[in-house]
Amino acid sequence: MKTRIMAAGLALALVTTGAWAADPTTNQEAAKSAPDNSGRNVRDRQDGAITPMDQSNAPADVELTRKIRQAVVADDGLSTNAHNVKIIVSDGMVVLRGPVNSPDEKAKVAATAAKIAGDKNVRNDLEVASK
Repeated sequence: MKTRIMAAGLALALVTTGAWAADPTTNQEAAKSAPDNSGRNVRDRQDGAITPMDQSNAPADVELTRKIRQAVVADDGLSTNAHNVKIIVSDGMVVLRGPVNSPDEKAKVAATAAKIAGDKNVRNDLEVASK
């Protein structure tokens, strides 16, 4: 019982002194130097930005997304970034977003999606990550 009271007191002390809270300056610095695109996700909050929340739940769109994702992940020549791009499908239209490691990867992921969904049904918004 005494141990629980001491642990609760320590947690309360950490919270009230701010030692528990994350330092916003550190978070901003981390976002600037993060190797992924976390710092760029701010643009997803703009009106009209297509995000994974725009993914349709229609069976045909879900199946198209699944097929494209499987094909991208099955390609061992692609980086982890390329395997994790956002694939958003709505009414048969595919939007690709996120970072890839090279222009070749950007083209390869887009070609994979186009092979499955058709050339005219793919919008390639992939970005080559700067190193």
